[in-house]
Amino acid sequence: MRFLTNKEEWFRFFKFSVVGVSGTIVDFGVMNLTIALLNFPLILAQALSFMAAVSNNFLWNRVWIYPDSRSKKAQKQFLQFGLVSIIGILIRTPIITWLNRIILTFLNNSSMALPLDNFVISRNLALAITIAIILFWNFFSNRYWTFGDVPVGAKNYSSTKSNPTTNEH
Repeated sequence: MRFLTNKEEWFRFFKFSVVGVSGTIVDFGVMNLTIALLNFPLILAQALSFMAAVSNNFLWNRVWIYPDSRSKKAQKQFLQFGLVSIIGILIRTPIITWLNRIILTFLNNSSMALPLDNFVISRNLALAITIAIILFWNFFSNRYWTFGDVPVGAKNYSSTKSNPTTNEH
């Protein structure tokens, strides 16, 4: 429970969330573009958008949130990050499908006049809710496994002028 009382870990979680916002922009953008331009089904579009977001997020995690995590090679960390993300998508896929159905049914049965098509609203709302759920899985799994070589509470060296760990593997 040291995480709950440690300001450095809260700061990492905040930065992880900021990176998550950038990943979310990539996620929503790729999903909507592949549906609108390529007419991909939701399941395929969200899987591709998820992979693009994972790549974006790994790079930012490695460079900005955990620059002091260098006892593992970047390739190994990417594989670990990817595995956490694959488990995340296995959790995410049935949730987004289920939520999309529920939200779409609700919107279709309501008499609300909305500025966007119900399909667009339902898939984007389902994705937003699902991302919020998966945020916690991704953060804690990556914090303690992928970037577990950084001790809990260690200063985040990306916010200081010099990185004491320059041993790039």
